[in-house]
Amino acid sequence: MAQCGEDVGRFCSGSNEVSGAAATIPRELTEDERRVLEKDCHVVSDFRRQKFEQEAKKHWDLFYKRNQTKFFKDRHWTTREFEELTETQGSSDPPPRRRVLFEIGCGVGNFFYPLLQDGDLDFFIHACDLSPRAIQFVKEHEHYDAERVNAFPCDITKEDLSQFVPAASVDIATLIFVLSALEINTMASAVKNIWQVVRPGGLCLLRDYGLYDHAMLRFAPGHKLEENFYVRQDGTRAYYFSLEKLAELFQAAGFQMVSNEYIYRETVNKKEGLCVPRIFVQAKFRRPLE
Repeated sequence: MAQCGEDVGRFCSGSNEVSGAAATIPRELTEDERRVLEKDCHVVSDFRRQKFEQEAKKHWDLFYKRNQTKFFKDRHWTTREFEELTETQGSSDPPPRRRVLFEIGCGVGNFFYPLLQDGDLDFFIHACDLSPRAIQFVKEHEHYDAERVNAFPCDITKEDLSQFVPAASVDIATLIFVLSALEINTMASAVKNIWQVVRPGGLCLLRDYGLYDHAMLRFAPGHKLEENFYVRQDGTRAYYFSLEKLAELFQAAGFQMVSNEYIYRETVNKKEGLCVPRIFVQAKFRRPLE
């Protein structure tokens, strides 16, 4: 994918995603790609790594200060990829209750606002983000409705989510390119934090960066934090998941795996004349019925 200024590995606003295949094994690297990864063996110092963690909120706030609501496109692909979003509880008497969706790492609302505008879907939406500036943009959106949206800033690695969202109340939790931005040693506690607000039988829907994604291979030396974990020029981070790592995180927290696969896509930027292969992980995990 084309770089958007210094933001390696993100979706540029002028790029579109083209459908591709799914697989359960990572793609094979070419010899040149393997040499690039093997050559990049030095990691940043512990001091710098800790500083990136301490300043994560600041870096994301600066990201939204620069880009405001213009960087990410609305994610209209979500109902195609996650049919659970469009499932209804059927026609019954009395009428079914409104489903509860919790978008974690909501940014400026590119995921949930298209759902709100779909007249056939009836959700109450909780939405949180590390960046207070992003949440402010959410609340300034023309379709923001406090009767249907509870938006709040939150660090899911440190703050108890049940302070903001009732325990065991969420039908669907979504994490779209969120876990990859966390420090590796905080991911497990974040997933366990999410588990407590998902109801028994509820789902977590996830898409994130996959192992050997094109963006992973484009990091210059000096950006590596750990194996498969990098820092961008703007101080935000990106981890590239294997299916095994993802399953381990959720199953350790108590979730059952429904599906877990690599998704192969092409990101097309017609303006730049580029077509770049992307690899994502896409998964569904369910909290067991108790």
